[in-house]
Amino acid sequence: MSPPADDSQIRVVLLDIEGTTTPVDFVYKTLFPYASRKAESFFRENFRQPETQSLVEELRAQRERDGSVGLAPPAWAEETDQARLVSSVRYVHWLMARDSKCTALKALQGRIWQQGYERGEIHGEVYPDVPAAFARWRRQGREISTYSSGSVLAQQLLFRSTAAGNLTECISGFFDTRIGAKIESGSYTKIAESLGRHASEMLFVSDTIKEIEAARAASMRAVLCVRDSTTAEHASGHRIVSTFDQILPD
Repeated sequence: MSPPADDSQIRVVLLDIEGTTTPVDFVYKTLFPYASRKAESFFRENFRQPETQSLVEELRAQRERDGSVGLAPPAWAEETDQARLVSSVRYVHWLMARDSKCTALKALQGRIWQQGYERGEIHGEVYPDVPAAFARWRRQGREISTYSSGSVLAQQLLFRSTAAGNLTECISGFFDTRIGAKIESGSYTKIAESLGRHASEMLFVSDTIKEIEAARAASMRAVLCVRDSTTAEHASGHRIVSTFDQILPD
C-alpha cells in the first residue's frame, strides 16, 4: 500500500526516543552510567527473584551466542549463585561497554532505572518542543506511539517523570526490540498491525537514517529529525526537521 498523499491521512505518529524526543546526552551521560554503577548492587538485592533469574538465563544464552560468532565475552561460571552473580555483572559491564542493544540488557537496565526513578535519583528528559507537539497531535485526533531499543518499561519511566509532567498519558503504544530490530522493515509492519492500522496511516520520526529507510520500506511516511548539524550532512534525499514544531502543525 503506497504512502498517503497528504498529512491529513496520518493517524499515528510513531517516535524514536534517543536523539528524537530525548537528548542523547541524557541517555549516555545519565542513564547508562547510572545502570553501570548500580548493576552489581541490583543483582545482589534481587538475585533470587524469578524475574532476575530469568534475565540471568537470557544473558547467559546471549553470551553463548556472542562467543559463537567470534566475539570474546568474559568467562561465565555456573557452580554457585555467587559465581553466576559475578559472571552476570561482568558480562553486563562488557555489553554496556559495547553499547549493545541486546534485549536482555535493555530489560535489566529498565529495572535498574525503575529503582532510580522511584528513589528520585533520576528524572526523564525531553526536548522543550515535545510536550507541545504531543498536545497538538492529540488535539488533532492523532495517536502517539514510541519505538526504542530501550525496553517498554524504560520508555514509560522516562515519559512519566519529565519536567512537563506525566507524558505517558499522551502515548497509546510503546514498542521495543522484542517486536524486531529497528532497521528491519518487518518490525514496522508488525507495529502497524498491532495498532490496527495500515502502515500508510503512520508517520515515523527518528534521528537514524537506516531506521527511516526501514519504515519507508514498510510503506510508512518517515521524517528524519536532526537535532544537530552532523546528521544533516549525510541525509540527502530525506525529509528533515529540526524540531517537532515542524511536524504536523495546526
